[in-house]
Amino acid sequence: MASGLSVLTHGNGVTLTGDRALIRSLTDLSDRDLNIAATWALNDTAADVLTDVQQRMGQVFDRPTPFALNAFQVRKARPNDLQAAVQERPSVGKRHFLKVQELGGVRPQTGLERNLGFKLPYAGHLQTVTPGPAALLDARGNWSTGERNRVLSSIRAQSDKHMNSKRGAAKVKRSSAAQFFVPRAGSKLSPGVWKRTSRGAKLQKVLNFTDRSAVYKPRLKFLDGAEVVASRQMPLHLRRTLAQMVAKRAVKV
Repeated sequence: MASGLSVLTHGNGVTLTGDRALIRSLTDLSDRDLNIAATWALNDTAADVLTDVQQRMGQVFDRPTPFALNAFQVRKARPNDLQAAVQERPSVGKRHFLKVQELGGVRPQTGLERNLGFKLPYAGHLQTVTPGPAALLDARGNWSTGERNRVLSSIRAQSDKHMNSKRGAAKVKRSSAAQFFVPRAGSKLSPGVWKRTSRGAKLQKVLNFTDRSAVYKPRLKFLDGAEVVASRQMPLHLRRTLAQMVAKRAVKV
């Protein structure tokens, strides 16, 4: 670890702490001047760490969403608090998949999975949902919000359990719009959401259901990368900001 920097990693991010002993050894500057220079350096280093993790997401993930890219934020240091942090935004809470991508393990259910499990007329245990071959995907490869809303709206309206069988579905008034349904227990169709576009057309699978949890291997490696970036960048920023502060004081003298 380079002198002048302490890096503390934890489950929600990384904290950078200035070395007061090193900073105060520069006796040509006042304590406040030194603290201000250290504050600048810490905040610039934290910004570098944030940029690095966002770039890492672009390498690890396929077309990461703005929500993923903006999951972290910088909490800036102050002259009386020489700590800058790169940490999760408060809005992330327990919902964000990046926790599993960082450490690996079982992914908790998403809000969509809980919603479908609660509202769909499905007899089995629904733990994980993934797009099927016929799912409409957006530009980032995720399930289309428009189709998701149509599926939820369509299936929530199926209060009659017979509406989920092939025979029951045939009684529904036909239209040019796709009709979504969940196969009844014992159906030859695999568990999930299927759609029928017209009478006699081949059924297409929109969503896959499984009773198994999604398990991830560690991929993001944010904490390891943060330590590397911070250890490299902090000394560079500190030398620069100290020189700036010395120059600033020299002009005043």
